[in-house]
Amino acid sequence: MPLPTALFWERRDVPGAEHALLADRSGLYAHGTALAAAPVPYACHYELQTDQDWMTARADVRTEGAGWARQVRLELAAGRWRITASEQGDLDAALVAAGHARAGLPGSEDPDLLYGAFDVDLGCSPLTNTLPVRRLGLLTAEIGVAHRISVAWVLVPSLEVVQADQIYTTLGDNLVRFASETFSADLSIDDQGFVVDYPGLAKQP
Repeated sequence: MPLPTALFWERRDVPGAEHALLADRSGLYAHGTALAAAPVPYACHYELQTDQDWMTARADVRTEGAGWARQVRLELAAGRWRITASEQGDLDAALVAAGHARAGLPGSEDPDLLYGAFDVDLGCSPLTNTLPVRRLGLLTAEIGVAHRISVAWVLVPSLEVVQADQIYTTLGDNLVRFASETFSADLSIDDQGFVVDYPGLAKQP
């Protein structure tokens, strides 16, 4: 069945774009593709499923470029993550040829480090910022109250999965501040909690 909503973002940091199709009447189901020219040209295909409370249930992500492809699946059940990953070809060779450092392996060596994380953050995608916005009710939350969360951060294009601490704070006027240990941005969101403008990363046209 065709999905009812389409979103599109243009990257602001590198040449690239993202297109997502989704349904959000009872949690979120979405699939999409993100394209970027750096650190090496790649395509990132993803499929996301949450429960009705917007807690991530499953994420399938696949990246591919010249001479390589990687895939990772994350599934959350009873508070614990199950992560499976695979790779073909040599992403490291492509990265080194482009003057970049080698990548980590796809997946996670110790998924138990993700215990207490209920959201997946896909590194290339402003769509996944909506997951904590909706799960925490930030559209109607008290202004100025900070919400510290742990997420399963999927690095792109390597698909290495690491634990990350993040803070979301409602600012009012459809603005939510997103902060990590080394980064902060005030996200402009629409009335459904989807990112309209992510300074430094992407915006809807």
